Amino acid sequence: MAIEEIEIEVPEAGVSDEVARLIETCSRGWERFFADNDDHQAPRFVPSVPERVFAALEEVTNRNLPPHRVFCEWGSGFGTATCMASLLGYEAYGIEIEEELVRLSRALARRLGILVEIICTSMFPEGYDSYSGVGGAELVRPESCSDRDDEPRSPLRYNGMAIDVAEIGLFFAYPWPEERELIQELFDAVAAEGAILVAYHTDTEVRVFRKVASG
Repeated sequence: MAIEEIEIEVPEAGVSDEVARLIETCSRGWERFFADNDDHQAPRFVPSVPERVFAALEEVTNRNLPPHRVFCEWGSGFGTATCMASLLGYEAYGIEIEEELVRLSRALARRLGILVEIICTSMFPEGYDSYSGVGGAELVRPESCSDRDDEPRSPLRYNGMAIDVAEIGLFFAYPWPEERELIQELFDAVAAEGAILVAYHTDTEVRVFRKVASG
């Protein structure tokens, strides 16, 4: 993979009243959503510690690691991290495939007056997909990319997003354990050189990666 891990200390810092209000509103939204849906209707969900997510995003921002102030959350759920990125000054996009979560997260952001764009689509751009492999989920690349180091021939763009994926400077994901390698592979495949990925693995393990030139 043409990515490198960046050592980072996530500070145990408090959050502003604005961020605290966002966290409280999203938490109430999740509680209502799961109360209204049974296990067969609701998607799998394990909550993060949102204060720690904010601290990680704030730290990479304060260190000026992302090359552009454009943010994308893969699997945005209620849009908590997407809204946090907007509050940190990013042009913030959330990618979520569950239509009901897209509707609810858009409404939540409007209610809080936070400018974000939540797009109902897969986190895999056109031509990409995943399948269950022996060691976990694995990335399927476009047929045009015959080699792992091949770049797509045309700019990648999510349906409904006004910018190319190459313009995103900071990605965020909270993957399931079996999808952690997949998220890194996807980031390696679609991100532009210099882009940053913040991957929330557990409450005590937040990893940061940078896309670098291959070879």
